[in-house]
Amino acid sequence: MTSPSQYPPPYQAADFVARPSKGADKQLSAGVLIVGAGPAGLACAIRLGQLLKESPEVAKPLGEFPIALLEKGKYPGAHLVSGAVINPIAFRQLFPGLKDSDFPFAGAVQKEAVYFLTAKGAVRLPTPPTMQNHGNYVASLSKVGAWLAKQAEGLGVTILSETAGYKLLVDDGKVVGAQTGDKGRDRNGQPLSNFEEGIEMLAQATVLAEGTQGHLTQTAIEHFNLKGANPQIYALGVKEIWEVPKSLDRVVHTMGWPLRPAKKYGEFGGSFAYPLGPNKISLGLVIGLDYHDATLSVHDLFQEMKRHPLFQKILEGGRRLDKGWGAKTIPEGGFYALPRQLHLPGCLLTGDAAGFVNVPALKGIHYAMTSGMLAAEAIVEALRSRRDLKAPHALQSYDQKIRRSFIWKDLRRVRNMRQAFQWGFWPGFFLAGLMTVTRGLFPGWRFKTRPDYEQPLFNGDKKYPKPDGKYTFDKLASAFASGNRSRDNQPNHIRVMTEVPETVGEAWIHMCPANVYEWHTEGGQKKIHVNATNCIHCGAISAKGGRLTPPEGGSGPEYTET
Repeated sequence: MTSPSQYPPPYQAADFVARPSKGADKQLSAGVLIVGAGPAGLACAIRLGQLLKESPEVAKPLGEFPIALLEKGKYPGAHLVSGAVINPIAFRQLFPGLKDSDFPFAGAVQKEAVYFLTAKGAVRLPTPPTMQNHGNYVASLSKVGAWLAKQAEGLGVTILSETAGYKLLVDDGKVVGAQTGDKGRDRNGQPLSNFEEGIEMLAQATVLAEGTQGHLTQTAIEHFNLKGANPQIYALGVKEIWEVPKSLDRVVHTMGWPLRPAKKYGEFGGSFAYPLGPNKISLGLVIGLDYHDATLSVHDLFQEMKRHPLFQKILEGGRRLDKGWGAKTIPEGGFYALPRQLHLPGCLLTGDAAGFVNVPALKGIHYAMTSGMLAAEAIVEALRSRRDLKAPHALQSYDQKIRRSFIWKDLRRVRNMRQAFQWGFWPGFFLAGLMTVTRGLFPGWRFKTRPDYEQPLFNGDKKYPKPDGKYTFDKLASAFASGNRSRDNQPNHIRVMTEVPETVGEAWIHMCPANVYEWHTEGGQKKIHVNATNCIHCGAISAKGGRLTPPEGGSGPEYTET
């Protein structure tokens, strides 16, 4: 069987590393530059703002813009997607003066249920210890991002939306900032009348908080050789927001159907349904991208899943909201896939970009926020000690803080659980049970994995029911529901080989939830054609054999409910 790794994309990390070279009119200096307005980046900005407010003398060396934050989306929250059930510990630590009711949560988890699904039935299971959510809250992550951004701006943080971090600026082995992407080029790269050249954002410290498949983070990991013991692996999640006649009274998780348990398919994942307040629910399906069947489509399986009696009962008489669809990858490699080092001279790695996700618990947001807060504290400690933030190991206390935190403890305890399912659902289920009982002591060694793009593929024969436009929807209608407003004639930001075997091409076509890839015949030869303006920046192609690079700032989805 073939794999996408045999057809690597035309991409080199070195192309996205540069020394500062622009004139002063194309440079902007900030004290601390944060890339990404997600939970990690915003929590970092807020904690920095709090600490600098407490100690104004520490802020003086940081200059006119002590904290600057780059966000490639139209606004903070525009590119954020999650289930989401949130552990509130990070919110409570970041905002000790606020109550849980002050946070942008839809409601507390009152009840929960876990089901094993067959094609027509559902068997209620005991809730696994890792999935118990008593004391947690359901929320829309895009709304959480918007709320956190307001708190950050209230502390003087400069947020530059519609601004993509394009190149990592490195000088003499030290990270000195990031170059932003150009705007206003045509699809051939030629400047248009509204052309704006990207600038060099110089900083004493750069915090990479880009989330899953972070472009500059991946560049830094490759350039500085930071890869962990295992490669990072990913899942793709697709979700919708529905208005329903009858409110859902509990958090629901499922396993089993529509996934196939046999090892030959390599399918791992499950679904969720969360109450988002009166008559509103969040519904989704997450599947690991280490599967083998090229005809597997997460989006289409999700649509098929909604026809199951369990979900039909929840959705009956309801409607999908106009901006009620989104998709995103999730890092699933866990403890053994963490970068071997989280600090560099002048740079820190945080959140999903670093891989802080607990797959068995379905949690990552509170880890992301906590890592951002710890990054802020490490930076301020170095400033108080009058250390050059770009000196080797000036920021190494960040690694130490992470290792002493609940992030490290939690991820280490489940360090082999996700990997156990590479041998099929039932063996994985059994092994995960042993790991739960022994608190991670079993098996006593590391289960090795390989990247998703190295997984062998075969052409299956999976067929999907035709969407009815009421309860089930095709990919184009769904991508439109993401609010995607990408400019049609901007340069293609997706790097893939166009001449690939049918199995690889079919895998990309089926995998993509937004119809980005399709076959075109040129000179009698089938080639992959890329509809880049459809892209919702989920990151799946980077996991499965291509490479996503930053599009023009402000492009992509405009999520408000996800």
